[in-house]
Amino acid sequence: HKYKTLQGAEVILCDYADRPILVVNTASKCGYTPQFEKLEGLYKKYKDKGLMVVGFPSNDFNQELATNKEIGDFCRLTYSVQFPMIEKSSVTGAAADPLYKQLTEATGQSPRWNFHKYLITPGAKQVYSFSTRVEPDSPELMGKLTPLLK
Repeated sequence: HKYKTLQGAEVILCDYADRPILVVNTASKCGYTPQFEKLEGLYKKYKDKGLMVVGFPSNDFNQELATNKEIGDFCRLTYSVQFPMIEKSSVTGAAADPLYKQLTEATGQSPRWNFHKYLITPGAKQVYSFSTRVEPDSPELMGKLTPLLK
């Protein structure tokens, strides 16, 4: 899967196939938007141990800003987000991004709200799904992530 970030840089997820990847659908105007702080904290703390965090802004739940520039500015200025944020796309239904279709198929769970998280293990051997309410630093998520770090 090849993507462009909100700033126009290219991200090829296969480049991170040997690492755990935390994929999160995001929205700038959601009650769960403060999870950006914990997502960025995880990224900073564990990126040198192999973790890749990738945000997928989506307006599927009508809570995202209009343009990629607005989203990028909001994430950077409000939460100092440094992990890759992909251009706005759909994460549910027929129009869902192909990666999200694969993640839904692999787990049997599609995002029901913003900040649904998928943890893809190295080599994509397994995919774990975490609902919106599961915080990025929760024991539930960390219990799956920690053994995957280098």
